[in-house]
Amino acid sequence: MAKYLLLKHYRGAPEPEGFVPMDRWTPAEVTAHIRYMRDFAAKLEGTGEFVDAQGLAPEGTWVQYGGEGKPPVTDGPFAETKDLIAGWMIIDVDSRERALELAGELSAAPGAGGEPIREWLELRPVMSEPPTVTE
Repeated sequence: MAKYLLLKHYRGAPEPEGFVPMDRWTPAEVTAHIRYMRDFAAKLEGTGEFVDAQGLAPEGTWVQYGGEGKPPVTDGPFAETKDLIAGWMIIDVDSRERALELAGELSAAPGAGGEPIREWLELRPVMSEPPTVTE
């Protein structure tokens, strides 16, 4: 089994044809989308492939250690994840091919008019062990 992270992005990927942002969906369309996401997770719980998933709140802050006795540095000239990442799901599957299959299915979550949103998802393997440094 290998773990993969599925990242749902607000922006940064090519925009699917006919894309309608979630802030322009009806309440029923938002509810249907969230229901699809929950049903998808429940299906993966049943197959033993679900690890965890979370949607992210829109607010966020960059923090960096500023040295002993110094306040942390917040914000900066960075792309803010609150503008980029909407949520994530971690799956534990037998193969990369299975991870790709599930990512494709998740990409079909309904949006405006009940149509699949065909969003791009970022699929990244979770490191199983830290890399070994050899000289």
